[in-house]
Amino acid sequence: MPWTAAYIPDQTGRTAVVTGANSGIGYQTALELARRGARVVLAVRDTGRGQEALRRLRAEVPAAAAELGSLDLADLASVRAFAGSLPYGELDLLVNNAGIMAVPLLRTVDGFETQFGVNHLGHFALTGLLLGRLLARPGARVVTVTSGMYRTGRIGFDDLGAERGYRKWAAYSQSKLANLLFAMELQRRADAAGRDLTSVAAHPGYAATNLQAVGPRLYGSRLRAGAAVVLNRLVAQSDADGALPVLRAATDPGVRGGEVLGPSGPFELRGTPKLVRVANRARDRAVARRLWETSERLTGVRYEELERPG
Repeated sequence: MPWTAAYIPDQTGRTAVVTGANSGIGYQTALELARRGARVVLAVRDTGRGQEALRRLRAEVPAAAAELGSLDLADLASVRAFAGSLPYGELDLLVNNAGIMAVPLLRTVDGFETQFGVNHLGHFALTGLLLGRLLARPGARVVTVTSGMYRTGRIGFDDLGAERGYRKWAAYSQSKLANLLFAMELQRRADAAGRDLTSVAAHPGYAATNLQAVGPRLYGSRLRAGAAVVLNRLVAQSDADGALPVLRAATDPGVRGGEVLGPSGPFELRGTPKLVRVANRARDRAVARRLWETSERLTGVRYEELERPG
């Protein structure tokens, strides 16, 4: 039978953090987790939009245990502040969902190329800073949201900062490949340390969210932004359907560490969620190890709990 949100087990007693939860995949993920009884922290950059999302969520689920957290993944100080202020000593689920796509060349507060900085480095730092809380809960999970665009990505270690040149789609694909390499390496390191942690990845296929129009708007192209909105209406599946692979990755008891979920339809663009195969570039252990070490150096975040046996 096709997997739907109705299959989500009771989440009562679980605490979840969802990044980028003010709209799209993140909002739908937070909504369904709250509907099933989880205590959910909506981690958002824009607190004004976050408050509106929280109102919407509570209107749909009046009994929801949901709250807002301020998190700017383009600022490592904000990532540290969020992790330090989280009032829960234990965490069952972290959904690394927030992201940007095909934007002009911009820099994070810490000087990183923005797509790599937000989509990968910000989440790498956040996961590391919350790792102790995750390991404190049996069966905790980290779900990292990637994209089918990872297939055209490569990690350009010689120019991660895009100092020598910048191509918006190449930068996006690199960041999405980094998401997968990180998810796989996190599971390998947890296993090697004997830690009870499940790291999985998911991608939504082509889902109608704000993501497609942000890049054109930043480039100042109303025509392209409008075209993205129209294309979403004509071709894309809904954000609720796009969130299903993420929700299954987050809640299905049968999901195992290192697995990847995506839509079941042609080219994995839409459809009910299933386990999907990933290209060899996403399973390259040498590249994953180098990316991990590079990410630790760039962010200053060490996963010390995974450096000693559990």
